[in-house]
Amino acid sequence: MPGPGFFIIGDEEKREVVEVLEGGYLSRYGQLDNPGFKKKVITLEKTVASAIGVNYCIAVNSGTSALMAALVGLGVGPGDEVLVPGYTFIASISAIIAVGGKPVLTEIDNSYTMDPNDAERKITKKTKVIMPVHLLGYPCDMEKLMAIARNNNLMILEDGCQAMGSTYKGKKLGSIGDVGVFSLNIFKTLTSGEGGFITTDNKTIYERAYGFHDQGFSPLRKEKGIGNWSLVGINLKMNELTGAFLLGQMKKLDQIMDLLKVKKQKFKKAIKDGGIKNIDFEKVNDPGEGHMILTIRFKNASTALRAAESLGIITLSQSGWHVYNNMHQLLTYEDSDGKRPYRKNMLPQTDDILSRSINLSVGVINPGLGSGFGISILSSDEEIQSKADEIIKALKPIVD
Repeated sequence: MPGPGFFIIGDEEKREVVEVLEGGYLSRYGQLDNPGFKKKVITLEKTVASAIGVNYCIAVNSGTSALMAALVGLGVGPGDEVLVPGYTFIASISAIIAVGGKPVLTEIDNSYTMDPNDAERKITKKTKVIMPVHLLGYPCDMEKLMAIARNNNLMILEDGCQAMGSTYKGKKLGSIGDVGVFSLNIFKTLTSGEGGFITTDNKTIYERAYGFHDQGFSPLRKEKGIGNWSLVGINLKMNELTGAFLLGQMKKLDQIMDLLKVKKQKFKKAIKDGGIKNIDFEKVNDPGEGHMILTIRFKNASTALRAAESLGIITLSQSGWHVYNNMHQLLTYEDSDGKRPYRKNMLPQTDDILSRSINLSVGVINPGLGSGFGISILSSDEEIQSKADEIIKALKPIVD
């Protein structure tokens, strides 16, 4: 059940990892003039910063770690509110709680990303950060969200965990807001099993996030002696083996994005050519989307449920810890005042959209997301047409 990066693991990743093993230095730190220390994580950070179009990148051990460190980099702490959509992986929400902030759930719109209008309505004096989530590689409406943030003196954290390589109006996601984050687990565009990136142009955010990810140290531990560090951090570092593997994957990012775009276009056209009535596809805020998923929306929830059952999948409203209604640990969470701020069906627009929608796989095959049926990055034209024919045959009797 992997994402696209998993499908094309090959000699590039192996060569990079073998270099580290032969050098004998597995930690991200080592003597820079020692030929045995291969500097894979340092090189990776420079490579990613250049690819995203920012000045700084921090490689960490997971996407969740990236979220936490980025939030600390933005100065989020007790009492600070962070706007986050109710349709996202639970880590987007739990990371806010973990650093002492308060998640404020917003609606999504037909792009399956944060509804800017609802986000603006939910701004209070305690709001500090807006966290648009580019879920499934779908770019948020960053133009509207950036304007809202600037008009209200707020910061933007782009959660691009599922959107490595995607763009919005010619800019890479993760370079538009004040800080961006990415995940590298098995379901993502690039993978190293686990891992994450933080990207930013802001030196202060970079230094704070770096300190949090490495026990309060300044970048690359350049200080000598005891030092005068004021930020309390933890250990979220990436090791050299992971960094090496990812250097091999990074070389394939453009290839992956090009392949996914072609596969999704063919898949979507083949389904459209089947003439299925009374369905809509996802609204795409920018054609630079990640092409990881094809989403179909029906007129009502009962039709969507029948369609999902006919394909052996689930509707988006049933997709586990990506939907706030299904996050038991969130619904039972008590804040510092002993209150439970989250309840089922508190986002009616989101509930309606998700109940009427199904996902088909293109780049990521994940039954938990509902994308247990569809194609992969390796699918031939024949397989794409065959899967489209199956969908047409299954859906026509239900929706026509």
